[in-house]
Amino acid sequence: MSQKVQEFNEYRSKMNEKILSNDNKIIKRIFNLDTNAFKEGHLPVKTKELLGLVASAVLRCDDCIAYHLETAHKSGVTKEEVMETLSIATLVGGTIVIPHLRKAYEYWEVLESN
Repeated sequence: MSQKVQEFNEYRSKMNEKILSNDNKIIKRIFNLDTNAFKEGHLPVKTKELLGLVASAVLRCDDCIAYHLETAHKSGVTKEEVMETLSIATLVGGTIVIPHLRKAYEYWEVLESN
């Protein structure tokens, strides 16, 4: 695993643990809802991750984009599928999404190199 991916995952895990240790019922429920929403259901996990990627790009959340790229990669999504998904996100979100598109492309390259 590349250092960039490892650092992202370590930070995410560390902060999630800290946040969840505060025993806030609402935050715990939101985290649980998010986890369950992306599980296999009527839509396959792969499709859900691509939907999450579109929403994350349109909302311009680089951490969310990285997370969905990694989970999509683990689900067997191809580079072509990612690029088509990101093209839709850029169309929907407009040119303001382009800087996030650059970061997404760079992160995908890191994931592919592992």
